[in-house]
Amino acid sequence: MAECKNMYINGEWVAAESKETLEIVNPANGESVGTVAFGDEREAGKAIDAAHEAFASWSRLTARERSKYLYTLSELVKKNRDELAEIITLEMGKPLIEAKGEVLGASDNFLWYAEEAKRVYGETVPSSVPNKRIMVLRQPVGVVGAITPWNFPVNMVARKIAPALAAGCTVVLKPAESTPLSAIRLFELIEQAGFPKGVVNLVIGKPEPIGREFMDNPKLSKIAFTGSTRVGKLLMEGAAKQVKRVSMELGGHAPFIVFDDADLDEAVKGLFESKFRNSGQMCICTNRLYVHEDVADAFTEKLVERLKRTNVGDGRTKGTEIGPLVNQRALDKVLEHIEDAKEKGAQVVYGGKQLTEGEYAKGYFCEPTVIVGVNAEMKIAQEETFGPVVPLIRFRDEDAVIQQANDSRYGLAAYVYTRDNQRCFRMAEQLEYGIVGINDGSTTQTQAPFGGFKESGIGREGGRYGMDEYLETKFVSFGL
Repeated sequence: MAECKNMYINGEWVAAESKETLEIVNPANGESVGTVAFGDEREAGKAIDAAHEAFASWSRLTARERSKYLYTLSELVKKNRDELAEIITLEMGKPLIEAKGEVLGASDNFLWYAEEAKRVYGETVPSSVPNKRIMVLRQPVGVVGAITPWNFPVNMVARKIAPALAAGCTVVLKPAESTPLSAIRLFELIEQAGFPKGVVNLVIGKPEPIGREFMDNPKLSKIAFTGSTRVGKLLMEGAAKQVKRVSMELGGHAPFIVFDDADLDEAVKGLFESKFRNSGQMCICTNRLYVHEDVADAFTEKLVERLKRTNVGDGRTKGTEIGPLVNQRALDKVLEHIEDAKEKGAQVVYGGKQLTEGEYAKGYFCEPTVIVGVNAEMKIAQEETFGPVVPLIRFRDEDAVIQQANDSRYGLAAYVYTRDNQRCFRMAEQLEYGIVGINDGSTTQTQAPFGGFKESGIGREGGRYGMDEYLETKFVSFGL
């Protein structure tokens, strides 16, 4: 049997020293879609060494030279869109049309930061002393350890490594264990784009020992992480020992607020985009639906009618809108939240069950679900569900719903539907969230800042704001 070589370190494809491998399973049918090398801190240490050595030359390239590599990679990703999308769907189940959109988003990130690399400006500052001059420089942080999640396994990689490389940093990437195949294919394109040895490295393996290596190795200057708040806190604690830079995009519990003057058809459309895209497996997806009591019944009826027309199935099947959940643990959590709400008095008005018959028999499928009569004591109103379930809560008063929406340790995304212009501004300013969609259920764009308040993270990704996370500010004083 040929040795499994799936990690990319210092410009070479290598196997795990342990010889361990990991089987990747299609969540739609339980079938194996590949086997990958599964490493640990040894591979992480070698990758950090390679990135540290490559940093000196990469960081000294002109911004225009670094841009050329990113331009080339952007074009290669776009050219291989269909293949990358197919891999994403096989690994984690999202509908193929969504996977293709994700790949184009990744290409756009590489393109954006190819341009942004040339916009890293310093400045001169007027001195208060006649014989001195002040200059401010922006310089790359150093070696970056990037840890990415399974729910957007290509675009999340691009959102981290693109600004890092543009800034002049070198990178060690650890993708999620569930979705390494798309990262491997992306790194084949990185190799094809001609990036110098050691500049970008891929380590697949056990999260705890690799995470410890990231935290403890002094050659690594920054950790960029997207994932759960629990793991983010552990990484922050470890990074604090060396005062490493961190940027964290963590959990969310987004409120979606529909006022009595809203266009209900548009609100249902926006909710579907926010809640059911990627089977509800997004940190910015709706977790709590607040609907004004005067329109709650009408809104619920329209929402249920939309869900009745929704196709659930294998992401590769034409017309599929909702695919499987990523694994059994994810499905169990969603079903647990539904049962907890029912036990505490809520009523399921649509869906509520695992799909198990026919084509669904071997996959992790859950019906799109609407629950009414929800209160704050239920898990679904407090915890991130990460599944296609909408808990509906009625409200009457604007101030009260703002208070309810803000009553969360999370603060990533929030959504509001209203045709009152004054209320639009009040809600935008008073909601304690890093992203607010006003009459918009799908807010993410490459050029806009992405990140949260409170326990939803630190720092921002996207646009010029994303570059700041990978740059140090240096003050130089010249005596004349």
